[in-house]
Amino acid sequence: MITHIVMWKFKEFPTQNEKQQAIQRFEDGLKSLLPIIPQIRHMEFHYNAVDNGKNSDAVLLLHFENREDLQTYLTHPEHQKVSAYCKSIRVSRSSVDYEQDSLVK
Repeated sequence: MITHIVMWKFKEFPTQNEKQQAIQRFEDGLKSLLPIIPQIRHMEFHYNAVDNGKNSDAVLLLHFENREDLQTYLTHPEHQKVSAYCKSIRVSRSSVDYEQDSLVK
């Protein structure tokens, strides 16, 4: 099992409402990938709960059966569209991928 974790810090917008709408559009785009990319075994998207100015704004956790399935996700044209939108609203991104023997649900 491969776990893929991504964190983002998003740009400032003229209003907090505009920022929330942009991030919601991004989250909706990610969730729309679930029925399109069957290699995604599990998805979670969470907002930062403690605003200390240093934390990322949001985090994505994905689980895949293997590295090949992760690569399929990363290169899928629909994921590329969502990723392109994200690039337009973020200032930074970091990620980590790790292997684990089993996933407890």
